[in-house]
Amino acid sequence: MKIKADTSVCIGAGMCALTAPEVFDQSEEDGTVVLLQESPPEDVEEASRRAVTLCPSGALSLE
Repeated sequence: MKIKADTSVCIGAGMCALTAPEVFDQSEEDGTVVLLQESPPEDVEEASRRAVTLCPSGALSLE
């Protein structure tokens, strides 16, 4: 699994960072998504998928 994050679409809601903090963070500058792990390990795959689903702006996607 590979995660893509489009910071130009991100609205900084923070659902990703709350759902999978091992994989996502937020920029201190503008609050947009910071992808910590493009290919998360198995133990956080489920949370990562949930974070992508919960993203209100659609800034996150899976490959």
